[in-house]
Amino acid sequence: MGHTEPAIRQAGRGTAADRRGAVVAALMLAMALAALDSTVVSTAVPQIVGDLGGFSVFSWLFSGYLLAVTVTLPVYGKLSDTLGRKPVLVAGAALFLVGSLLCAAAWNMTALIAFRVVQGLGGGALQGTVQTLAADLYPLEQRPKIQARLSTVWAVSAIAGPALGGLLAAYADWRWIFLVNLPIGSAALWLIVRHLREPHRERAARPRIDWAGALAVFACAGALLTAVVQGGVAWPWLSAPSLALFGAGAALLALVVVVERRAAEPIIPGWVWRRRTIAAVNLALGALGLLMVAPSVFLPTYAQAVLGLAPVAAGFVLSVWTLTWPLSAALSQHVYRRIGFRNTAMLGIGTAALLLFAFPFLPYPGAAWQPTVLMLALGAALGLFQLPLIVGVQSTVGWSERGTATASVLFCRQTGQTLGASLFGAVANGVLAARLGGAGDLDSVTRALDAGTAPETTRRAIAAAVHAVYVGAGCAAALAFAVLLVLAPRRFPVLKD
Repeated sequence: MGHTEPAIRQAGRGTAADRRGAVVAALMLAMALAALDSTVVSTAVPQIVGDLGGFSVFSWLFSGYLLAVTVTLPVYGKLSDTLGRKPVLVAGAALFLVGSLLCAAAWNMTALIAFRVVQGLGGGALQGTVQTLAADLYPLEQRPKIQARLSTVWAVSAIAGPALGGLLAAYADWRWIFLVNLPIGSAALWLIVRHLREPHRERAARPRIDWAGALAVFACAGALLTAVVQGGVAWPWLSAPSLALFGAGAALLALVVVVERRAAEPIIPGWVWRRRTIAAVNLALGALGLLMVAPSVFLPTYAQAVLGLAPVAAGFVLSVWTLTWPLSAALSQHVYRRIGFRNTAMLGIGTAALLLFAFPFLPYPGAAWQPTVLMLALGAALGLFQLPLIVGVQSTVGWSERGTATASVLFCRQTGQTLGASLFGAVANGVLAARLGGAGDLDSVTRALDAGTAPETTRRAIAAAVHAVYVGAGCAAALAFAVLLVLAPRRFPVLKD
Protein backbone atom coordinates (compact mmCIF):
# COMPACT_ATOMS: atom_id res chain seq x y z
CA MET A 1 0.00 0.00 0.00
CA GLY A 2 0.97 3.66 -0.20
CA HIS A 3 2.61 4.08 -3.61
CA THR A 4 5.07 6.92 -3.12
CA GLU A 5 7.34 5.71 -5.88
CA PRO A 6 7.63 8.58 -8.38
CA ALA A 7 4.62 8.52 -10.69
CA ILE A 8 6.85 8.53 -13.77
CA ARG A 9 8.93 5.85 -15.34
CA GLN A 10 11.89 6.03 -17.67
CA ALA A 11 10.62 5.87 -21.23
CA GLY A 12 12.38 7.01 -24.36
CA ARG A 13 15.08 9.61 -23.85
CA GLY A 14 15.87 11.20 -20.54
CA THR A 15 16.12 9.81 -17.05
CA ALA A 16 13.29 9.40 -14.59
CA ALA A 17 14.72 12.34 -12.63
CA ASP A 18 14.57 14.53 -15.77
CA ARG A 19 10.97 13.53 -16.35
CA ARG A 20 10.06 14.20 -12.75
CA GLY A 21 11.60 17.66 -13.01
CA ALA A 22 9.53 18.37 -16.12
CA VAL A 23 6.35 17.21 -14.38
CA VAL A 24 7.11 19.36 -11.33
CA ALA A 25 7.56 22.36 -13.64
CA ALA A 26 4.16 21.59 -15.17
CA LEU A 27 2.56 21.35 -11.72
CA MET A 28 4.00 24.72 -10.73
CA LEU A 29 2.68 26.32 -13.93
CA ALA A 30 -0.74 24.79 -13.35
CA MET A 31 -0.77 26.00 -9.74
CA ALA A 32 0.18 29.50 -10.88
CA LEU A 33 -2.77 29.53 -13.30
CA ALA A 34 -5.25 28.46 -10.63
CA ALA A 35 -3.93 31.04 -8.15
CA LEU A 36 -3.75 33.93 -10.62
CA ASP A 37 -7.29 33.51 -11.82
CA SER A 38 -8.65 33.79 -8.29
CA THR A 39 -7.42 37.40 -8.05
CA VAL A 40 -6.29 38.73 -11.43
CA VAL A 41 -9.71 40.11 -12.40
CA SER A 42 -10.10 42.32 -9.31
CA THR A 43 -8.20 45.41 -10.50
CA ALA A 44 -9.60 45.22 -14.04
CA VAL A 45 -13.26 45.44 -12.99
CA PRO A 46 -13.66 49.13 -13.97
CA GLN A 47 -12.44 48.44 -17.51
CA ILE A 48 -14.54 45.29 -17.84
CA VAL A 49 -17.69 47.01 -16.59
CA GLY A 50 -17.02 50.00 -18.81
CA ASP A 51 -16.81 47.73 -21.84
CA LEU A 52 -19.49 45.13 -21.08
CA GLY A 53 -21.76 46.82 -18.51
CA GLY A 54 -23.39 44.69 -15.80
CA PHE A 55 -22.05 46.51 -12.75
CA SER A 56 -24.82 45.09 -10.55
CA VAL A 57 -23.65 41.49 -11.09
CA PHE A 58 -19.88 41.86 -11.55
CA SER A 59 -19.21 40.20 -8.16
CA TRP A 60 -20.16 36.91 -9.83
CA LEU A 61 -16.91 37.14 -11.79
CA PHE A 62 -15.25 36.09 -8.54
CA SER A 63 -18.03 34.11 -6.87
CA GLY A 64 -18.83 32.03 -9.96
CA TYR A 65 -15.22 31.00 -10.44
CA LEU A 66 -14.60 30.15 -6.77
CA LEU A 67 -17.88 28.25 -6.43
CA ALA A 68 -17.09 26.13 -9.49
CA VAL A 69 -13.61 25.34 -8.14
CA THR A 70 -14.93 24.42 -4.71
CA VAL A 71 -17.82 22.19 -5.68
CA THR A 72 -15.77 20.20 -8.21
CA LEU A 73 -12.87 19.37 -5.88
CA PRO A 74 -14.39 16.18 -4.38
CA VAL A 75 -15.54 15.02 -7.82
CA TYR A 76 -12.10 15.38 -9.37
CA GLY A 77 -10.47 13.80 -6.34
CA LYS A 78 -12.50 10.61 -6.72
CA LEU A 79 -12.04 10.56 -10.50
CA SER A 80 -8.26 10.79 -10.11
CA ASP A 81 -8.35 7.75 -7.82
CA THR A 82 -10.54 5.86 -10.29
CA LEU A 83 -9.12 6.86 -13.68
CA GLY A 84 -5.63 8.09 -12.76
CA ARG A 85 -4.16 11.53 -12.22
CA LYS A 86 -3.05 12.18 -15.79
CA PRO A 87 -6.42 12.04 -17.61
CA VAL A 88 -8.08 14.18 -14.92
CA LEU A 89 -5.31 16.80 -15.00
CA VAL A 90 -5.20 16.89 -18.80
CA ALA A 91 -8.99 17.23 -19.05
CA GLY A 92 -9.08 19.92 -16.35
CA ALA A 93 -6.26 21.94 -17.94
CA ALA A 94 -7.93 21.72 -21.36
CA LEU A 95 -11.27 22.85 -19.90
CA PHE A 96 -9.54 25.73 -18.10
CA LEU A 97 -7.91 26.89 -21.33
CA VAL A 98 -11.21 26.65 -23.24
CA GLY A 99 -12.83 28.74 -20.51
CA SER A 100 -10.02 31.31 -20.73
CA LEU A 101 -10.43 31.63 -24.50
CA LEU A 102 -14.19 32.01 -24.14
CA CYS A 103 -13.73 34.68 -21.43
CA ALA A 104 -11.52 36.68 -23.78
CA ALA A 105 -14.24 36.51 -26.43
CA ALA A 106 -17.14 37.40 -24.06
CA TRP A 107 -19.65 39.87 -25.53
CA ASN A 108 -21.50 40.85 -22.34
CA MET A 109 -21.27 40.41 -18.58
CA THR A 110 -23.59 37.40 -18.51
CA ALA A 111 -21.43 35.54 -21.02
CA LEU A 112 -18.25 36.45 -19.14
CA ILE A 113 -19.68 35.14 -15.86
CA ALA A 114 -20.76 31.91 -17.54
CA PHE A 115 -17.31 31.43 -19.06
CA ARG A 116 -15.66 32.15 -15.70
CA VAL A 117 -17.68 29.23 -14.33
CA VAL A 118 -16.27 27.08 -17.15
CA GLN A 119 -12.80 28.21 -16.08
CA GLY A 120 -13.59 27.24 -12.52
CA LEU A 121 -14.74 23.78 -13.58
CA GLY A 122 -11.24 23.25 -14.95
CA GLY A 123 -9.57 25.04 -12.04
CA GLY A 124 -10.95 22.48 -9.58
CA ALA A 125 -9.03 19.75 -11.40
CA LEU A 126 -5.86 21.84 -11.39
CA GLN A 127 -5.91 22.51 -7.65
CA GLY A 128 -6.79 19.06 -6.39
CA THR A 129 -4.82 16.93 -8.85
CA VAL A 130 -1.67 19.04 -8.61
CA GLN A 131 -1.57 18.55 -4.82
CA THR A 132 -2.20 14.82 -5.19
CA LEU A 133 0.48 14.34 -7.85
CA ALA A 134 2.97 16.17 -5.66
CA ALA A 135 2.50 13.42 -3.07
CA ASP A 136 2.71 10.70 -5.74
CA LEU A 137 6.00 12.04 -7.09
CA TYR A 138 7.95 12.14 -3.83
CA PRO A 139 8.38 9.90 -0.78
CA LEU A 140 7.35 11.19 2.62
CA GLU A 141 10.71 12.72 3.57
CA GLN A 142 10.84 14.82 0.37
CA ARG A 143 7.21 15.99 0.22
CA PRO A 144 7.72 19.17 2.26
CA LYS A 145 10.07 20.50 -0.43
CA ILE A 146 7.61 20.13 -3.31
CA GLN A 147 4.70 21.33 -1.18
CA ALA A 148 6.72 24.39 -0.14
CA ARG A 149 7.42 25.13 -3.80
CA LEU A 150 3.73 24.91 -4.62
CA SER A 151 2.89 27.11 -1.62
CA THR A 152 5.40 29.69 -2.86
CA VAL A 153 3.93 29.65 -6.35
CA TRP A 154 0.42 30.01 -4.96
CA ALA A 155 1.33 32.88 -2.64
CA VAL A 156 3.34 34.84 -5.21
CA SER A 157 0.71 34.34 -7.91
CA ALA A 158 -2.16 35.33 -5.63
CA ILE A 159 -0.36 38.54 -4.65
CA ALA A 160 0.85 39.31 -8.19
CA GLY A 161 -2.60 38.71 -9.71
CA PRO A 162 -4.14 42.13 -8.97
CA ALA A 163 -1.00 43.95 -10.17
CA LEU A 164 -0.89 41.94 -13.39
CA GLY A 165 -4.61 42.48 -14.01
CA GLY A 166 -4.25 46.22 -13.49
CA LEU A 167 -1.26 46.49 -15.84
CA LEU A 168 -2.94 44.53 -18.64
CA ALA A 169 -6.19 46.45 -18.29
CA ALA A 170 -4.39 49.82 -18.27
CA TYR A 171 -1.80 49.29 -21.01
CA ALA A 172 -3.28 46.58 -23.22
CA ASP A 173 -6.87 45.31 -22.95
CA TRP A 174 -8.70 43.47 -20.21
CA ARG A 175 -9.15 40.48 -22.52
CA TRP A 176 -5.42 39.80 -22.27
CA ILE A 177 -6.00 38.85 -18.63
CA PHE A 178 -7.47 35.62 -19.98
CA LEU A 179 -5.38 35.27 -23.14
CA VAL A 180 -2.11 35.11 -21.18
CA ASN A 181 -3.36 31.84 -19.70
CA LEU A 182 -3.12 30.15 -23.09
CA PRO A 183 0.68 29.95 -23.54
CA ILE A 184 1.28 29.16 -19.84
CA GLY A 185 -1.43 26.51 -19.72
CA SER A 186 -0.40 25.03 -23.05
CA ALA A 187 3.17 24.63 -21.81
CA ALA A 188 1.94 22.88 -18.65
CA LEU A 189 -0.36 20.65 -20.68
CA TRP A 190 2.42 19.69 -23.11
CA LEU A 191 4.81 18.80 -20.27
CA ILE A 192 2.18 16.63 -18.57
CA VAL A 193 1.23 14.79 -21.77
CA ARG A 194 4.85 14.21 -22.75
CA HIS A 195 6.53 13.41 -19.44
CA LEU A 196 4.00 12.04 -16.95
CA ARG A 197 4.00 8.24 -16.95
CA GLU A 198 1.88 6.75 -14.21
CA PRO A 199 2.86 3.25 -13.04
CA HIS A 200 0.49 0.52 -14.15
CA ARG A 201 -2.04 -0.39 -11.50
CA GLU A 202 -4.70 -3.01 -11.52
CA ARG A 203 -8.13 -1.54 -12.10
CA ALA A 204 -11.54 -2.95 -12.81
CA ALA A 205 -12.17 -3.67 -16.49
CA ARG A 206 -14.93 -1.06 -16.45
CA PRO A 207 -14.42 1.44 -13.60
CA ARG A 208 -17.70 2.28 -11.92
CA ILE A 209 -18.03 6.06 -11.69
CA ASP A 210 -20.68 7.49 -9.42
CA TRP A 211 -22.06 10.09 -11.85
CA ALA A 212 -25.32 10.40 -9.91
CA GLY A 213 -23.37 11.15 -6.74
CA ALA A 214 -21.14 13.65 -8.57
CA LEU A 215 -24.18 15.54 -9.86
CA ALA A 216 -25.84 15.50 -6.43
CA VAL A 217 -22.68 16.75 -4.69
CA PHE A 218 -22.23 19.47 -7.31
CA ALA A 219 -25.84 20.66 -6.98
CA CYS A 220 -25.88 20.52 -3.18
CA ALA A 221 -22.61 22.39 -2.69
CA GLY A 222 -23.55 24.90 -5.38
CA ALA A 223 -26.89 25.74 -3.74
CA LEU A 224 -25.50 26.06 -0.22
CA LEU A 225 -22.40 28.05 -1.18
CA THR A 226 -24.43 30.38 -3.39
CA ALA A 227 -26.78 31.03 -0.48
CA VAL A 228 -23.80 31.84 1.77
CA VAL A 229 -21.96 34.00 -0.78
CA GLN A 230 -24.98 36.07 -1.86
CA GLY A 231 -26.87 36.19 1.44
CA GLY A 232 -26.69 39.66 2.91
CA VAL A 233 -25.17 40.97 -0.33
CA ALA A 234 -27.47 40.40 -3.28
CA TRP A 235 -30.50 39.85 -1.03
CA PRO A 236 -31.30 39.85 2.73
CA TRP A 237 -30.54 36.71 4.72
CA LEU A 238 -34.20 35.99 5.50
CA SER A 239 -35.47 36.80 2.01
CA ALA A 240 -37.18 34.32 -0.32
CA PRO A 241 -34.03 33.66 -2.43
CA SER A 242 -31.93 32.84 0.66
CA LEU A 243 -34.57 30.59 2.20
CA ALA A 244 -35.15 28.85 -1.13
CA LEU A 245 -31.44 28.16 -1.65
CA PHE A 246 -30.91 26.93 1.90
CA GLY A 247 -34.00 24.73 1.62
CA ALA A 248 -32.88 23.32 -1.72
CA GLY A 249 -29.40 22.74 -0.30
CA ALA A 250 -30.78 20.84 2.69
CA ALA A 251 -32.95 18.65 0.44
CA LEU A 252 -30.02 17.99 -1.88
CA LEU A 253 -27.81 17.14 1.10
CA ALA A 254 -30.28 14.43 2.10
CA LEU A 255 -30.22 13.21 -1.50
CA VAL A 256 -26.41 13.08 -1.44
CA VAL A 257 -26.48 10.89 1.67
CA VAL A 258 -28.96 8.48 0.09
CA VAL A 259 -27.13 8.28 -3.25
CA GLU A 260 -23.66 7.91 -1.73
CA ARG A 261 -24.78 5.11 0.61
CA ARG A 262 -26.05 3.10 -2.35
CA ALA A 263 -23.13 3.80 -4.69
CA ALA A 264 -20.48 1.11 -5.20
CA GLU A 265 -17.74 3.77 -5.54
CA PRO A 266 -19.15 6.94 -3.94
CA ILE A 267 -17.72 10.35 -4.79
CA ILE A 268 -17.53 11.19 -1.07
CA PRO A 269 -16.92 7.84 0.64
CA GLY A 270 -17.84 7.46 4.28
CA TRP A 271 -14.26 6.73 5.35
CA VAL A 272 -13.34 10.39 4.74
CA TRP A 273 -15.25 11.23 7.93
CA ARG A 274 -15.00 7.91 9.79
CA ARG A 275 -11.20 8.00 10.02
CA ARG A 276 -10.18 10.23 12.91
CA THR A 277 -7.08 11.60 11.21
CA ILE A 278 -8.80 12.77 8.03
CA ALA A 279 -11.91 14.05 9.82
CA ALA A 280 -9.80 16.10 12.25
CA VAL A 281 -7.67 17.58 9.45
CA ASN A 282 -10.78 18.40 7.41
CA LEU A 283 -12.24 20.38 10.30
CA ALA A 284 -8.93 22.03 11.18
CA LEU A 285 -8.29 23.19 7.61
CA GLY A 286 -11.88 24.39 7.38
CA ALA A 287 -11.07 26.63 10.35
CA LEU A 288 -7.88 27.73 8.55
CA GLY A 289 -9.93 28.85 5.55
CA LEU A 290 -12.19 30.75 7.93
CA LEU A 291 -9.40 32.64 9.71
CA MET A 292 -7.48 33.47 6.52
CA VAL A 293 -10.30 35.83 5.53
CA ALA A 294 -9.37 38.28 8.31
CA PRO A 295 -5.96 39.33 6.98
CA SER A 296 -6.52 38.70 3.28
CA VAL A 297 -9.81 40.66 3.02
CA PHE A 298 -9.80 43.15 5.90
CA LEU A 299 -6.14 44.03 6.50
CA PRO A 300 -5.74 46.12 3.29
CA THR A 301 -8.80 48.18 4.30
CA TYR A 302 -7.34 48.68 7.78
CA ALA A 303 -3.96 49.70 6.35
CA GLN A 304 -5.51 52.34 4.08
CA ALA A 305 -8.29 53.65 6.33
CA VAL A 306 -6.58 53.55 9.73
CA LEU A 307 -2.86 53.70 8.95
CA GLY A 308 -3.33 56.06 5.99
CA LEU A 309 -1.22 53.99 3.58
CA ALA A 310 -1.46 54.10 -0.18
CA PRO A 311 -2.93 50.99 -1.89
CA VAL A 312 0.51 49.67 -2.91
CA ALA A 313 1.90 50.05 0.61
CA ALA A 314 -1.25 48.47 2.07
CA GLY A 315 -0.79 45.52 -0.27
CA PHE A 316 2.78 45.13 0.97
CA VAL A 317 1.63 44.87 4.60
CA LEU A 318 -0.52 41.92 3.57
CA SER A 319 1.95 40.30 1.18
CA VAL A 320 4.76 39.85 3.71
CA TRP A 321 3.18 36.68 5.03
CA THR A 322 3.90 35.09 1.65
CA LEU A 323 7.58 35.35 2.56
CA THR A 324 7.45 33.43 5.82
CA TRP A 325 4.65 30.95 5.05
CA PRO A 326 6.54 28.86 2.41
CA LEU A 327 9.81 29.12 4.33
CA SER A 328 8.18 27.86 7.51
CA ALA A 329 6.41 25.11 5.55
CA ALA A 330 9.71 23.93 4.06
CA LEU A 331 11.35 23.82 7.49
CA SER A 332 8.38 22.16 9.21
CA GLN A 333 9.70 18.69 8.39
CA HIS A 334 12.48 19.17 10.95
CA VAL A 335 9.82 19.80 13.58
CA TYR A 336 7.27 17.08 12.76
CA ARG A 337 9.96 14.43 12.49
CA ARG A 338 10.68 15.09 16.16
CA ILE A 339 7.26 15.76 17.65
CA GLY A 340 4.83 14.41 15.03
CA PHE A 341 2.36 15.91 12.57
CA ARG A 342 -0.34 16.72 15.11
CA ASN A 343 1.86 18.45 17.66
CA THR A 344 3.62 20.50 14.97
CA ALA A 345 0.29 21.68 13.60
CA MET A 346 -0.94 22.48 17.13
CA LEU A 347 2.20 24.52 17.76
CA GLY A 348 1.57 26.48 14.56
CA ILE A 349 -2.13 27.14 15.05
CA GLY A 350 -1.70 27.92 18.76
CA THR A 351 0.85 30.58 17.87
CA ALA A 352 -1.45 31.89 15.14
CA ALA A 353 -4.31 32.22 17.63
CA LEU A 354 -2.14 34.33 19.96
CA LEU A 355 -1.07 36.59 17.07
CA LEU A 356 -4.64 37.09 15.88
CA PHE A 357 -5.85 37.90 19.39
CA ALA A 358 -2.93 40.37 19.71
CA PHE A 359 -4.02 42.42 16.69
CA PRO A 360 -6.74 44.44 18.55
CA PHE A 361 -4.09 45.55 21.05
CA LEU A 362 -2.10 47.43 18.41
CA PRO A 363 -2.04 51.16 19.20
CA TYR A 364 -4.34 53.51 17.31
CA PRO A 365 -3.53 54.66 14.70
CA GLY A 366 -0.15 52.98 15.05
CA ALA A 367 2.70 52.51 12.58
CA ALA A 368 2.82 50.30 9.49
CA TRP A 369 5.63 48.15 10.86
CA GLN A 370 3.44 46.83 13.68
CA PRO A 371 0.87 44.86 11.61
CA THR A 372 3.70 43.98 9.21
CA VAL A 373 5.61 42.19 11.97
CA LEU A 374 2.42 40.42 13.04
CA MET A 375 1.82 39.24 9.47
CA LEU A 376 5.38 37.95 9.15
CA ALA A 377 4.90 35.91 12.33
CA LEU A 378 1.42 34.77 11.27
CA GLY A 379 2.73 33.46 7.96
CA ALA A 380 5.40 31.46 9.77
CA ALA A 381 2.84 30.03 12.20
CA LEU A 382 0.39 28.99 9.47
CA GLY A 383 3.16 27.38 7.39
CA LEU A 384 3.93 25.26 10.44
CA PHE A 385 0.24 24.37 10.69
CA GLN A 386 -1.03 23.67 7.17
CA LEU A 387 1.72 21.70 5.45
CA PRO A 388 2.24 19.04 8.16
CA LEU A 389 -1.51 18.31 8.07
CA ILE A 390 -1.65 17.96 4.28
CA VAL A 391 1.51 15.83 4.13
CA GLY A 392 0.33 13.82 7.11
CA VAL A 393 -3.08 13.00 5.60
CA GLN A 394 -1.56 12.10 2.24
CA SER A 395 0.84 9.75 4.01
CA THR A 396 -1.93 7.83 5.80
CA VAL A 397 -3.60 6.61 2.59
CA GLY A 398 -2.53 4.58 -0.43
CA TRP A 399 -2.51 5.70 -4.04
CA SER A 400 -6.12 4.62 -4.63
CA GLU A 401 -7.40 6.90 -1.85
CA ARG A 402 -4.97 9.81 -2.01
CA GLY A 403 -6.90 11.89 -4.54
CA THR A 404 -10.11 11.66 -2.51
CA ALA A 405 -8.35 12.44 0.78
CA THR A 406 -6.48 15.43 -0.69
CA ALA A 407 -9.62 16.80 -2.33
CA SER A 408 -11.56 16.51 0.94
CA VAL A 409 -9.12 18.69 2.89
CA LEU A 410 -8.89 21.26 0.07
CA PHE A 411 -12.68 21.33 -0.21
CA CYS A 412 -13.02 22.01 3.51
CA ARG A 413 -10.43 24.80 3.36
CA GLN A 414 -12.19 26.43 0.39
CA THR A 415 -15.57 26.09 2.08
CA GLY A 416 -14.15 27.69 5.23
CA GLN A 417 -12.98 30.69 3.20
CA THR A 418 -16.42 31.07 1.63
CA LEU A 419 -18.13 30.92 5.01
CA GLY A 420 -15.55 33.26 6.52
CA ALA A 421 -16.12 35.96 3.91
CA SER A 422 -19.84 36.04 4.70
CA LEU A 423 -19.53 35.63 8.47
CA PHE A 424 -16.81 38.22 9.02
CA GLY A 425 -18.43 40.60 6.55
CA ALA A 426 -21.55 40.48 8.71
CA VAL A 427 -19.47 41.00 11.87
CA ALA A 428 -17.66 44.02 10.42
CA ASN A 429 -20.87 45.61 9.15
CA GLY A 430 -22.57 45.00 12.51
CA VAL A 431 -19.77 46.75 14.42
CA LEU A 432 -19.84 49.67 12.00
CA ALA A 433 -23.60 49.99 12.34
CA ALA A 434 -23.33 50.03 16.13
CA ARG A 435 -20.51 52.60 16.13
CA LEU A 436 -22.03 54.87 13.47
CA GLY A 437 -25.65 54.80 14.58
CA GLY A 438 -26.89 52.12 12.19
CA ALA A 439 -25.66 53.79 9.01
CA GLY A 440 -23.44 52.33 6.31
CA ASP A 441 -21.42 49.19 5.73
CA LEU A 442 -17.68 48.61 5.26
CA ASP A 443 -17.71 49.15 1.50
CA SER A 444 -19.59 52.46 1.60
CA VAL A 445 -17.57 53.74 4.55
CA THR A 446 -14.30 52.89 2.78
CA ARG A 447 -15.42 54.77 -0.33
CA ALA A 448 -16.20 57.80 1.83
CA LEU A 449 -12.68 57.62 3.25
CA ASP A 450 -11.22 57.47 -0.25
CA ALA A 451 -13.18 60.62 -1.10
CA GLY A 452 -11.82 62.35 1.99
CA THR A 453 -15.27 62.98 3.47
CA ALA A 454 -15.20 60.68 6.50
CA PRO A 455 -14.50 62.03 10.03
CA GLU A 456 -12.15 60.58 12.62
CA THR A 457 -15.01 58.68 14.27
CA THR A 458 -15.42 56.68 11.06
CA ARG A 459 -11.76 55.68 11.05
CA ARG A 460 -12.07 54.51 14.64
CA ALA A 461 -15.21 52.57 13.72
CA ILE A 462 -13.32 50.80 10.92
CA ALA A 463 -10.51 49.95 13.36
CA ALA A 464 -13.06 48.50 15.78
CA ALA A 465 -14.71 46.47 12.99
CA VAL A 466 -11.40 44.98 11.84
CA HIS A 467 -10.43 44.27 15.46
CA ALA A 468 -13.67 42.32 15.89
CA VAL A 469 -12.92 40.31 12.75
CA TYR A 470 -9.46 39.43 14.06
CA VAL A 471 -10.95 38.27 17.34
CA GLY A 472 -13.27 36.03 15.35
CA ALA A 473 -10.30 34.72 13.39
CA GLY A 474 -8.49 34.03 16.66
CA CYS A 475 -11.51 32.02 17.83
CA ALA A 476 -11.36 29.99 14.58
CA ALA A 477 -7.68 29.26 15.26
CA ALA A 478 -8.49 28.20 18.82
CA LEU A 479 -11.21 25.92 17.45
CA ALA A 480 -8.70 24.29 15.09
CA PHE A 481 -6.34 23.75 18.03
CA ALA A 482 -9.13 22.12 20.05
CA VAL A 483 -10.14 19.88 17.13
CA LEU A 484 -6.58 18.59 16.75
CA LEU A 485 -6.20 18.12 20.49
CA VAL A 486 -9.45 16.15 20.91
CA LEU A 487 -9.98 14.35 17.59
CA ALA A 488 -6.60 13.82 15.94
CA PRO A 489 -4.49 10.86 17.04
CA ARG A 490 -1.19 11.72 18.73
CA ARG A 491 0.63 9.86 15.97
CA PHE A 492 -0.76 9.75 12.43
CA PRO A 493 -1.03 6.16 11.08
CA VAL A 494 1.53 6.69 8.32
CA LEU A 495 1.90 3.97 5.69
CA LYS A 496 5.38 2.81 4.82
CA ASP A 497 6.74 3.98 1.47
